[in-house]
This record gives sequence, structure tokens and C-alpha cells, in this order.
Amino acid sequence: MTYLTGKAVVITGAASGIGRALAQQAASEGARLLLADIQASPLEALAEQLRASGATCHVLVTDTGSESAIQALAAESQRVFSEGADVLINNAGVSLVVPVQELQTSDAQWLMNINFWGVVHGCRYFLPQMRKRPHAVLVNISSIFAMVSMPTQSMYNASKAAVRGFSDALREELRGTPVRVLCVHPGGIRTNIARDGRMRDVSMIADNPQAMVNQFEERARTSPEQAAAVIIGAIASGKTRVLIGADAKVFDALFRLFPTRVSPWLAALVEKMRERRAR
Repeated sequence: MTYLTGKAVVITGAASGIGRALAQQAASEGARLLLADIQASPLEALAEQLRASGATCHVLVTDTGSESAIQALAAESQRVFSEGADVLINNAGVSLVVPVQELQTSDAQWLMNINFWGVVHGCRYFLPQMRKRPHAVLVNISSIFAMVSMPTQSMYNASKAAVRGFSDALREELRGTPVRVLCVHPGGIRTNIARDGRMRDVSMIADNPQAMVNQFEERARTSPEQAAAVIIGAIASGKTRVLIGADAKVFDALFRLFPTRVSPWLAALVEKMRERRAR
């Protein structure tokens, strides 16, 4: 028996990356799953794999940038689990690379609708059913970029900082209720978020989009499976905040000590790595 045995767990962004690893590990611990993603084919393929291993797994193709789609996901959770969800993991996220001066409003809204509003709507629409459970957990995926900023990452930084602030306020609102809020701050995780993101102008940090993807994958030392294990461990142990990866822990410590200096240091480090490759 584990903490998740028999629990009803809903995961957004479940078709790949951390979400997929979370689904696999939760299934291995005996959780009942409702998986959501905008990518229908890989979502269904994952569900079939998990069902073949004996897991109870439902899916719903969901655009987490749409409030009505999140509302429908909450209704589906109530329908398939009857008693509602015990754990909601707001994992879906996207990236955008562009200097602020070139930022298009449509791109900014696309990212914020998924990274921030998807979290907000997930919490809002799932809370009524989760407050009726004896012990429930809302898991919101932020980032170390909620504390440390990078050029061309303004909207991603803003979205993840917003998730952190929203989660901290919601946690206090729910104090004394059966619902706990866990905010997760991953460092570099080896997922396709950079490869699948919108790269409008990478010239400030890389020579071309492929070079940027290569840089990200080189620096991302933590696997999705390792990240999922940390998250599930934090859910089980009652934590309200968790850092994932040595890089996240180092940058968090530096941010606490030198809040105005760590972002320039990180930007300078990226530039030095870029120069080294050019030689």
C-alpha cells in the first residue's frame, strides 16, 4: 500500500514529459487515473499501456488554455470517480522565446492561458469536489524560473511566478480544510518543452532555434521519471513546496542570498557557454 493506492488522480499535460512519468508512477502505486492532454493520440496510447498493466485509466482530450475545457474536465472527474478527485496535478505548460520588444499579445495570451490560467481554472473548478474528500492535494507546477529570470523568457518567468504567488495565497485560504496545496519548482527537466515551444527570436541566447534546444537539453540533468518521483514523494509526505534538481536547489539558495544578482549571473553563464561553443 502507498499513499496513492486507490486515490483518484487527475493529471493535465499527461501525454509527455513529467505528466507522462507521473501517470506511470501513480498507476504503479495503484492510483485511479483521469489523464488530460491536448494531444489525443499519445494520450490514448499511454492510457492503453496503463490499462494493459491493470490500471484504471480514463482520458479526456483537453485544451488547458480553455476555461470551458477545464470545467469539462472537472465534470468528467466527478462522473468517472463519483466521489471526485483526491489529487489534481496542474502540470500542463508551454514555453515562449522572444524579447519583450518583439512580443506579440497573442503569443503572451497563449502562454498565460495555459501556464497560469490553466492552473487557476483547475483549482477553481476542482475545489468543490476536492473539499468533500477526507484528504486532497492540489499540485501546481511552477518553476525555478519563478525566482530566477532569463532574457527572452519574460512571459514564462511571469507565468511561473504567478503560479507561485497564486498557490501561496490559495494555501492560506484553504488552511483548516481537507485540501493541501503543493507548489513544485523544477529546474531543467529533460522534456520536449523547449523543442515544442514557440521560438520567435532566440538571437539573445543562442545562434538558432536548434542550438537553443541543444543548450537546454545539455543543461537539463533531471529526467521526467526523477521529477515525478520527487513530486509523488512530496504529495505523500505532506509538503507544500518542493524543488526538483540540483540546479533548482542551487539557484533557489542563490536567490535567497543575492536576489538582485542571480539573474544577471545566470544570463552571463549562458552567454559564456554560447561563446565557448562558437570557438
